[in-house]
Amino acid sequence: MKILESIIEGLRTDYPAEKVLIGRHWTAVVSRSCGLASSMSQECATHDFEEGNGRALTDFTALELARRALSDDISEASLGLAAINSLIDVNMDRCIAIDGAEILMKKGKEKNISIIGHFPFVDDVRKVAANVWVMEKWQREGDHPAEAAEKFLPLSDIVVISSTTLINHTLEGLLTLCPDHALKMLLGPTTPLSDVLFEYGIDFLSGTRVIDPERVLRSISEGCHFRQLKKRGGVELLTLAKDQRMFS
Repeated sequence: MKILESIIEGLRTDYPAEKVLIGRHWTAVVSRSCGLASSMSQECATHDFEEGNGRALTDFTALELARRALSDDISEASLGLAAINSLIDVNMDRCIAIDGAEILMKKGKEKNISIIGHFPFVDDVRKVAANVWVMEKWQREGDHPAEAAEKFLPLSDIVVISSTTLINHTLEGLLTLCPDHALKMLLGPTTPLSDVLFEYGIDFLSGTRVIDPERVLRSISEGCHFRQLKKRGGVELLTLAKDQRMFS
């Protein structure tokens, strides 16, 4: 979990956790800003959210919650990633308001592309790429099991990885399978827009910034998935590149 540890070490300032909301699809922590992460759970939880003599989650600071990203319990890790995203001081001067899917469509023409996670844009990418290999735990038609990453990632020109791999702690192993020449993108609302990730070989960070916390919190409490969050407003898609010239 070296990547997560590095991201947490890079969080210079702590803030109170003013609000914590754990919804069906999304977890949100409000501190410096409103941070999101995918709500993930497992049947056998190894930790209890109620720690420290019954302290409420909002009794902890955001940095204390962020350290839960290191937990083996992915429910706790989801909360930790949301807290991390609430604390990151995003360099807006380097971000572009563009969906990572648009970048992939542009750069993926006639390329071999591996995608970890089944994203809504997969069928569109298949129309322009030479090969598209999708690896997903819950497979749809044409998808491959997660274990197929060992076969397909080394053959790829572009690798798109769901940022939920930070929650289940598989990101580092996946990056070791990527060839040096491959363009690597971390994608999804869970993505920390932290420059630290570029030190580990990632080229694009495509994530989300909450611009209307109250609206987003209400949507999360009503069980909205991300497409509904976007439709209702309150979030904007942002992409941060290791090198600004990569946007061209």
